[in-house]
Amino acid sequence: MTASGRASRSGPPGEVRIIGGRWRRSRLPVLALPGLRPTPDRVRETLFNWLGQDLHGWRCVDAFAGTGALGLEAASRGAAQVVLIERHAALLRALQQHVQRLQGAAEVVQLRAGDALAQMAALPAAAWDLVLLDPPFDGGAALFEAALDHARRLVRPCGWTYLEAPRLWDDAALGALGWQAHRRLQAGQVHAHLLRTADNAAP
Repeated sequence: MTASGRASRSGPPGEVRIIGGRWRRSRLPVLALPGLRPTPDRVRETLFNWLGQDLHGWRCVDAFAGTGALGLEAASRGAAQVVLIERHAALLRALQQHVQRLQGAAEVVQLRAGDALAQMAALPAAAWDLVLLDPPFDGGAALFEAALDHARRLVRPCGWTYLEAPRLWDDAALGALGWQAHRRLQAGQVHAHLLRTADNAAP
């Protein structure tokens, strides 16, 4: 979701909306930045159907936050802690405005400025119920692999990682990094994957 060099399909929408929870229908303006690509509504709705509508008490990391739509959706649905990581200054300002505007968000949402991988490395291990990964689509396989490696360290046993990518990650590619796909979805150029670590994969 970050704006870092990502190719946009048709330019970002003027806004996205939170789909469910206490901030349902709240609008999140989308800055006109080259390459900014918010997660499509259909994909977000499906993801949170997969996870369950109530994330009460969950601890979540949105590592490439961009507009914040994924992380703020998790907070809206009851997450107790959501860390939004973003390095683009204008997006960080917009995220801060969202947090200030949404009632109660400041109690739950923490903003971290800087490189996603470096910030992930600084977070406590095995402490997170959900790690959200939507790296720049032109970042190359190495970025995706590094993000998945960091997520594996962060996610608690039986926790979840969501990966959004420009291509399908098959079982062999995921398995080589210690992951197993629980659900997959393709929507246009977006491939969505809900993952668990291979040793804690859901039946």
